[in-house]
Amino acid sequence: MQAQSASIDPADVERFELLAKSWWDPRGPMRPLHQINPLRLRFVEEQIAARGEARLSGLDVLDIGCGGGLFSEALTKAGARVTGVDPSAGVIGAARQHAAENGLTIDYRGQTAEALADDGAQFDVVCAMEVLEHVVDMPAFVATACRMVKPGGWFFAATLNRTFKSFALAIVGAEYVLGWVPKGTHQWEKFITPAELEDAIEDAGLAAQARAGVVFQPLRNKWCVSRDTDINYMMSARRL
Repeated sequence: MQAQSASIDPADVERFELLAKSWWDPRGPMRPLHQINPLRLRFVEEQIAARGEARLSGLDVLDIGCGGGLFSEALTKAGARVTGVDPSAGVIGAARQHAAENGLTIDYRGQTAEALADDGAQFDVVCAMEVLEHVVDMPAFVATACRMVKPGGWFFAATLNRTFKSFALAIVGAEYVLGWVPKGTHQWEKFITPAELEDAIEDAGLAAQARAGVVFQPLRNKWCVSRDTDINYMMSARRL
């Protein structure tokens, strides 16, 4: 682990390391990620298809901060050739084990995004899902991620907006009242507004394309894509 890395907050790495064994439990602490995973995949596929291109089949995709592999496996099942990186040895071990048990070929690496970029790695699609709110230096991390996007390729991010609404619902509600995620998982001051993320993306040489909110509808007991980006949102960008 490299403490000076823009993508490493040692406290967060340690926190997620402790969750490695429960990563694939749909009723465990990663339950919200299990529930929104189909929405993330659909957003990526629809954005690519909307530009008149093929979907994910045959594309080289990087999943930064892949954790136990929830999104990496979804991408693989959609036909992508996936590389998943995460600095936590424990969660990478869980990811490799689950992929092997399900007959999936995924290139999991226990390393940082910076190390991969320094090796000159390039991908058709780079994803950072629920990662940006955990890094030390968001603009530097986004620059690193975007450096690995091929010409004509895509960058996708999903993160949390820094609003009073997100503090009330994503931290007080989700962590302390409902117990959806472990207490201390998020720090509100590290949440990122869409404008801040878009600036970081454009400073990195890509053009922001679209954004969509992700909201929980309690009456339907499900997560849905929405125009409301006050709490969770996704954003796409492209190297033109």
